[in-house]
Amino acid sequence: MGATPKYQQIAILVGAFASALILGPILLVLNDSATVYVPRVSFEPATQSVSLDSTRATSLPAYSDSIRPTVPGDYRVLKNEPGAAAVAGLDPGEYLVDGSGKIAYKVEENFPATLKVDPSQAGAAEKLKGPQANADQGSYRPWHKTDTTGGPAGRYLVDDQGVPVYLADPGINGIHRTRPDGSAVTKYDAPKATLMSYIIKGILNRQLPWGLVLLGVMIAIVLEMSGIPSLAFAVGVYLPLSSSSPIFIGGMIRWGVDRYLRKKLKDKNLTEDKFVAETDKSPGVLMASGYIAGGALAAIVIAILQGVPRPALANFNKSVEDWANLHNPLFGGPGNSAFFSKLFGPNDGSFIGSLTHPSADFMSMIPFLILMLLLYLVGREVLLTSRPTTVKRR
Repeated sequence: MGATPKYQQIAILVGAFASALILGPILLVLNDSATVYVPRVSFEPATQSVSLDSTRATSLPAYSDSIRPTVPGDYRVLKNEPGAAAVAGLDPGEYLVDGSGKIAYKVEENFPATLKVDPSQAGAAEKLKGPQANADQGSYRPWHKTDTTGGPAGRYLVDDQGVPVYLADPGINGIHRTRPDGSAVTKYDAPKATLMSYIIKGILNRQLPWGLVLLGVMIAIVLEMSGIPSLAFAVGVYLPLSSSSPIFIGGMIRWGVDRYLRKKLKDKNLTEDKFVAETDKSPGVLMASGYIAGGALAAIVIAILQGVPRPALANFNKSVEDWANLHNPLFGGPGNSAFFSKLFGPNDGSFIGSLTHPSADFMSMIPFLILMLLLYLVGREVLLTSRPTTVKRR
């Protein structure tokens, strides 16, 4: 660190303070805005159009739970279980049938009605945060359930009697992507934080599977003895393919650029360490660093637009999303684009129709391919390379 230039040390210090003072509150706001307070029972609108005959519908028991769907009505409960009495064309599960005999909702029990805690074990009273706070102004006491005995583990909001009212599903690493009113929620994934939480919880609860940990240690030792970086291997194991695949592609680009630079610098007789130091200063590495910084800044801006509970930001984000769905084929798929619809017409099942269907995600790969090609060409010093200038002597 002593060899680091003074101004670079100041920049590092400013960056560290900015991360501690700014990123923390931003993450808290994003987590609160995307937190879903899940009631004991949730209702998912039926996706299968199935109706029962009047005789069977009237024979079903009436729905009497205090938690009811947003659409009022007299519902009856259908438990569709595999067997002779199962309703054809309907997945197994519990459903609500309306007065006309139509399957209206699928019922999901998020935690059992028998779940209860001693009120003395709950924390201080607090209110809901985020969009759901407008619908429920009540105060509840948080309870952190750390085991799965009697119900799922998680953070609950309980009433004064210790009966859970909501399961608080966090915005970061949460699993519930729909609020009780049916509105969609954008969740934020943090795989590394999840891995660390598993390890910490396992140590604190004394339930860490040490056999698997020791097996991983043995695998890491074998990898290091084989000349394979164990850390890179481990990162590739726990990261999802959506994250590890771009890393692999970036590594292939770096490998191709290094082959070019090795041929270019072969007359300098550099050692391997000097060659690595020389390639780390290449234009491709600098541009890749810009990709990382730009991606991080863009992700923060997008997350703020999606997550901060401000009507102006929400309306702006909604207008941009609606415009992109209609006019940008790289966002919602070319089937949603007015230009592609006029050019190719609706999806008729043909090859062109399949390409212009909204689910054709291959269109979103075009910007990624352009960035890959640009990075490779810059690394090969074909583009954006400063040419040496000759100085004329007088």
